[in-house]
Amino acid sequence: MKALLRSLSRRTAEAAIILSAAGLVGMTLAVAWQVFGRYVLNDSPTWTEPLSIQLMGWFILLGSAVGVRDNYHLGFDVLRDVSPPTIARIMAFISMAAVLGFGIAMAIYGLQLVIGTWTATLPVLGWPGGIDFLPLVFGGVLLAFFSIEQLWLILADETIEDAR
Repeated sequence: MKALLRSLSRRTAEAAIILSAAGLVGMTLAVAWQVFGRYVLNDSPTWTEPLSIQLMGWFILLGSAVGVRDNYHLGFDVLRDVSPPTIARIMAFISMAAVLGFGIAMAIYGLQLVIGTWTATLPVLGWPGGIDFLPLVFGGVLLAFFSIEQLWLILADETIEDAR
């Protein structure tokens, strides 16, 4: 079971990073087209800004979830690093439990936003309004999933590097 969770987590993180990178490239291309259209063609495309914002939401939230898995998220590590190992593990557990709660709340409330705004239409793109909030749902689910893995590793006194 442990190996299955680790394999699923690793593959999910790899897919999220690939999607994040594709979103970043897509956003860069859209912004470049906006600049080209505005200054060279003298005809600004209207779709580039809302699309860029959509893609930004995806790559930020997917990438930050992977940061939780790989322990690259922000934290106050100084106190934990100078604490005795048992206290440090307790602090890490509490911190990751808070991330789990945040991820669950983000997914639940994000889903409520998706449902509540789905019937609206994004004017320039013509997409359902709920699409704006889908990154919250997927990001929250991934945050929760990766924090569960981290909690498991903390209880087993391992790190993600040990699990590789």
